[in-house]
Amino acid sequence: MKKLYITGLNERDKLEPRHSNVRLNLFFFSAFAIFTVIIIRLAIVQFVEGPSLSLVETKLRVRDVPMPPMRGAILAAKGEKLAYSIPVQSLYLTLQKSNYDPSSDSGRQNYEEAVRLARELKQAFDKYGSSDKTMSEQEIIDSMDLGFRINGGFTPRRIKTGLTSEEVAYFLERRSEFSGIDIVEEGVRHYDKDRVAVQTVGYLKKYRSTYDLPRYKPIRESQGNDPALQYTEEEFVGFDGLELYYQNELRGKNGFKSVSIDPRNMADGITEITPPEKGYDLHTTIDKRVQLTAQRAILDQIDWLHTHPVAGKLHPHAKTGYAVAIEVDTGYIVAMASMPDYDTNLWPTGRMDSEQFRKVEDNYRNGTINPFSSGRSGHDLDSTVLLGSTIKPLSVLIGLNEGLFKTTDYYVDRGAAYFGKNNSSRVRNSGNSVYGRIDPAMAIKNSSNAFMVDMVGKKLYYKYNAKGIEVWDRYMKEFGLGTSTGIDLPDEFLGKLEYTSESESVLSRLAYASFGQQGRYTVMQLAQYTATLANRGKRMEPHLVSKITDSSGNMVKQFEPTVLNEVKLNDAYWDKVISGMKTNVSSFEGFPYDYARKTGTSEQDYRGQRLENGVFIAFAPRENPKLAVAVVIPEGGFGAWSAAPVARKIFDAYDQEYGLDGVPKGTNQ
Repeated sequence: MKKLYITGLNERDKLEPRHSNVRLNLFFFSAFAIFTVIIIRLAIVQFVEGPSLSLVETKLRVRDVPMPPMRGAILAAKGEKLAYSIPVQSLYLTLQKSNYDPSSDSGRQNYEEAVRLARELKQAFDKYGSSDKTMSEQEIIDSMDLGFRINGGFTPRRIKTGLTSEEVAYFLERRSEFSGIDIVEEGVRHYDKDRVAVQTVGYLKKYRSTYDLPRYKPIRESQGNDPALQYTEEEFVGFDGLELYYQNELRGKNGFKSVSIDPRNMADGITEITPPEKGYDLHTTIDKRVQLTAQRAILDQIDWLHTHPVAGKLHPHAKTGYAVAIEVDTGYIVAMASMPDYDTNLWPTGRMDSEQFRKVEDNYRNGTINPFSSGRSGHDLDSTVLLGSTIKPLSVLIGLNEGLFKTTDYYVDRGAAYFGKNNSSRVRNSGNSVYGRIDPAMAIKNSSNAFMVDMVGKKLYYKYNAKGIEVWDRYMKEFGLGTSTGIDLPDEFLGKLEYTSESESVLSRLAYASFGQQGRYTVMQLAQYTATLANRGKRMEPHLVSKITDSSGNMVKQFEPTVLNEVKLNDAYWDKVISGMKTNVSSFEGFPYDYARKTGTSEQDYRGQRLENGVFIAFAPRENPKLAVAVVIPEGGFGAWSAAPVARKIFDAYDQEYGLDGVPKGTNQ
């Protein structure tokens, strides 16, 4: 037994070296296989994937620098250019160093080089440039942005725009002597020298000036990787008016330079240029001739009020005026005048000097859509005045529709209305007039304050009590008062609704609101309200742009007439109200059309004085109306004498160009 055990051990000892050799061979084989795979993979990476990986690496070191596009034009209704861009040649500089801080040794040397370059550039500008576009050495240095406050190192800096052909030739011939210099074609904005609706058209400023404008906040937050959509801090963008509202359409798309960037984040050569795409053109509804007529009419009327007494006195404090003319069936704005105006070409570089700005700071905003009037009246009143008697057609409509009285009812006007506790509050008719027995239409024609208070304001309160304010407010907004008109302009003011203030009783607020003393609205809102009366309840969306086309004239977008809301009332109510809109207005003598109108004289207290603002609304013809007009002359006195003459000239001009009956009367048509 023992012999057998010993024999087994000997056999196992003989097999052990053999197993060790097998394992060792397997290890070496595996290691060989792994190294072979690694070598093959490295070969594939180097010889097969190498070029594509090298391209990726290159792209990681390339920046696409935007080049602003040529801005689209803004055209009047008949094609006249109101705003347009002219191609000019500009000189750009791409910095070659990363440090220009004169407090360090290396930076001081670089800064001194930049100063020498600025000096050379100035010499060239002085010798070959235009005498009205001179630059000082410091202005050139400032444009270089050596402190990288505005742009990164690889971003080209605009040094000068509007180069002469001699300047262009000089720099192109000496490109090797001016490292980093490029000549780039871009557009400079110009505006019609006739100053057509300048506040409506708007103006441009540099993009870096837009941080306070809400419209650019989404753009700044969504700056993506597409270079065609990126804004540069130095490019000019819309800052007001149509230029701002239609910024995206007018701007177009960037061109861009693909710039190689070194490890210092500085430009290291330009590899590719992609040209920009021109912006779209806006075709506005503004008729140049009608617009200029409105502007001239306002200024002439202001001069007239200074030299001709109205109601026994001159009105030297009438210094501003506003008018809006809107087509009844389309909502197209034909004229939008805010006077006095100014020359928009004063913004050539996106800013004015302090002296220039001081002259225009009160009249560069659009007073027809916001209270920042175009200039200020003599007692610093703005453009959003109380409507006065122009509210009375709507006041009567509310009374009829609410069943407060019927079209056949009569009211005995004794010259005044009383309300409040013990009838302690009194409202009198203008001039203390007494009209006797009048129906709703006669109340509008004669402008009876007493009728409005007794038959509308008081009865609305007795029917609804405190809820009467909500009822009044609903009607106002349905006619475009106290709400957005939908106009395609930025910063529209919605009005000041004094009837919502709780400083007075509900009865008092409704009484005063009934004859136009509890709401201040823009002239644009007043015009939309007038057009809604003409449309018998259809409130049209006002538009300043009828279509948008590309640079080749192809249609991009067409704006169709849009109904915002419709107030459905009994036809008899409309007939009664519109028949009452026939106040006598001497300036319309000889007018060849029957027209609906309402004068207004809104009063407001100013430091113990009673100031009178002229207000006038009208649409023509009375049947099948074509045009609605609203005019406001702050501190102009009675609307029939101050505002109505402006409206008459606007109607006449429109009749010449288009025809209030559809047949243009102009001899050149």
